[in-house]
Amino acid sequence: MLDERLKRLREEWLDEATILDMQNKMETGELTAEELVSMYLATISERNPNVNAILELNPQALQIAKALDVERREQGIRSFLHGIPILLKDNMGTADQMHTSCGSLALKDFYAEEDAFLVKKLRAAGAIILGKTNMTEWANFMSEHMTNGWSSRGGQVNHPYGLFDVGGSSSGAGVAVAMNMAALAIGTETTGSILNPSAQNSIVGIKPTVGTISRSGIIPLSYTQDTAGPMARTVEDAALTFGMLIGYDSADPVTEVASELEDIDWLATLDKHALKGARLGVSRSIFEKEASTERIELFNKALEQLQEVGAIIVDPIDLGVMENDLGYSVLLYEFKSALNAYLGKTPMTNPIRTLSDVIAFNNALPEETLKYGQVMLERVNRISGNLTERAYIEALLRNRYLAGTIALGEALDKHDVSALVFPQDHGCSFGAAAGYPSITVPAAYSKAGEPFGITFSGKAFTEPQLIGYAYAFEQHVKARKKP
Repeated sequence: MLDERLKRLREEWLDEATILDMQNKMETGELTAEELVSMYLATISERNPNVNAILELNPQALQIAKALDVERREQGIRSFLHGIPILLKDNMGTADQMHTSCGSLALKDFYAEEDAFLVKKLRAAGAIILGKTNMTEWANFMSEHMTNGWSSRGGQVNHPYGLFDVGGSSSGAGVAVAMNMAALAIGTETTGSILNPSAQNSIVGIKPTVGTISRSGIIPLSYTQDTAGPMARTVEDAALTFGMLIGYDSADPVTEVASELEDIDWLATLDKHALKGARLGVSRSIFEKEASTERIELFNKALEQLQEVGAIIVDPIDLGVMENDLGYSVLLYEFKSALNAYLGKTPMTNPIRTLSDVIAFNNALPEETLKYGQVMLERVNRISGNLTERAYIEALLRNRYLAGTIALGEALDKHDVSALVFPQDHGCSFGAAAGYPSITVPAAYSKAGEPFGITFSGKAFTEPQLIGYAYAFEQHVKARKKP
């Protein structure tokens, strides 16, 4: 950067600045949103070539920032997100000069006609949509062998800490935030796609109760499990942004339940003493055969740290269900129906109107699109898409019962625990199938330098408690280190 003042700010301050830090500088006139965007653009130009996390930048970002600076001076701020640059996963529709492709070359030329509902809320709050992040193509439901973070449109997202699994499918969002290329990002999750890349990249990710954040305008995978959520460097930033995204959307009927959390003071949930007396359950059977010895040791250390700040660890407890009991049959049936409904409503200028069109496009350009094949897309396409199959309905009702009523219901009540705690994103299938919340927070690093996080999971609408637990742990351990 030519501006010495901004160069110094970027080098000495920007990287780990929080949303409130940024607001304080803009409020005192020390910094403008336009300058903030400029610094992030400079950072992206230097860092993104190494990690390939950001797919596309908003060409209007600087102009939007300038307009918001004028509004700040003349009318004050809309919210604490006023002038804050945010990245979006590439499956979120934006009615601007950016494409929405879900990582697929088949949609590389597609422009959404309308902002996704959550994008409307961000813009209304004064946030600046800085760009779109790369992702695992079709939310990792294209091939059984696809590498996390790979897409035919964007290529491979690389891990910022070393030669590690980058996590999926909100891979680019996780890496971009870890690399300080925006204040935060919004990811999406069907089963682990916020929690996994957050844990893998030493950031905070909130997977909320399904229905608290609208899904309309987002390229879907599942009617029943999809949700969006914030990914940030701190629990504070994630919690404050989550609060801004909550709300009813008539286009997404389940958001009627958002009223459960609309009046929460999210700053008040950030309590360093939230873990004092909290009973947390540990279900070792869920992860002990899958997690490495080193990760189990790191997890045991995290449990000790939880106890240091007052948590009561109930270890082990039996959830009465294993993750394999849930499977992914529900997603197989819902994906075709959901995707065809989305594509079929896009403008007629979009030639890709069905899942069959996607498959045909890929078959016509195999060298560019089929590095890992498309066996999952083909398998899904053989299903009717009408959701009338007995196997689908039985799987849907079974999963909701096993995950919600049993694992995250009766098991918690039986052991009198308010939440479960897992290493990394283990156990994410329960919250996914039940539609219940989880939050991941950085905890440590392996000897090789790979990030390690812990995840708190609970019943529906327990986000205030889970955020409090994550915040208390974060403030006690202060585990995050810059890549």
